[in-house]
Amino acid sequence: MAKSRKPATKSRRKAAAKREGFTLRDILRWSGRALGVLAGVWLFFVIFFAFVNPIYTPYMIAESFRQGGITRGWVPLEDMAPEMGRSVVAAEDANFCLHWGFDIHAIRAALDEGAGRGASTLTQQVVKNVFLWQGRSWPRKALEAVMTPVVELIWTKRRILEVYLNVSETGRGVFGVGAAAREYYDKPAGDLTPTEAALIAAALPDPKGRNPMLPSGFLRKRAAVIADGAATIRADGRSSCFED
Repeated sequence: MAKSRKPATKSRRKAAAKREGFTLRDILRWSGRALGVLAGVWLFFVIFFAFVNPIYTPYMIAESFRQGGITRGWVPLEDMAPEMGRSVVAAEDANFCLHWGFDIHAIRAALDEGAGRGASTLTQQVVKNVFLWQGRSWPRKALEAVMTPVVELIWTKRRILEVYLNVSETGRGVFGVGAAAREYYDKPAGDLTPTEAALIAAALPDPKGRNPMLPSGFLRKRAAVIADGAATIRADGRSSCFED
């Protein structure tokens, strides 16, 4: 009689668990599956955007709603003045061709100098602009840290730079170098002079507050430093990974 009660007790417990709803194990299992699906969708878009140009980014959409529209337009890297790519690399990530997504030397320098210095590489900024949201929250930074090496593995350096130059905010409601060239200098990106390219690159950290067409003394000095840096990375080979 004692042996016959055990199966009945187990069946009653299972029935009670079902009536109570999901168990912790069920929640963890379904959460894991949901994360797996999200990771798969994201990986699909990483591969997709390695060949297909992203039309809009989350930030573009947000700014379009906020400002009632934006100016943008895709320009292939080969149709831009070569100084444009070099200027942005010199300004934002001089070791772009040498690292795998994170510039350890820049990170150490940022830690030494404090919060005033940034250490994000172009790849990290592309990941943020194309796949994530703006801001400095730890969840976003954690996702960025996981996603960056994957993008570096799948995309070429040339593709990373091309996407960056086309999705970055270059002015109030202006996105991409092509739109900036038209907005500020009334010319295509392929006709930008070295000075104009350096001014656009100098404005990238504060595109709403810096105007390449009406540069302040600070912006002119910064652009001159960037122009020198662009010439330097061309001479020492640090632009070889994105130039033909």
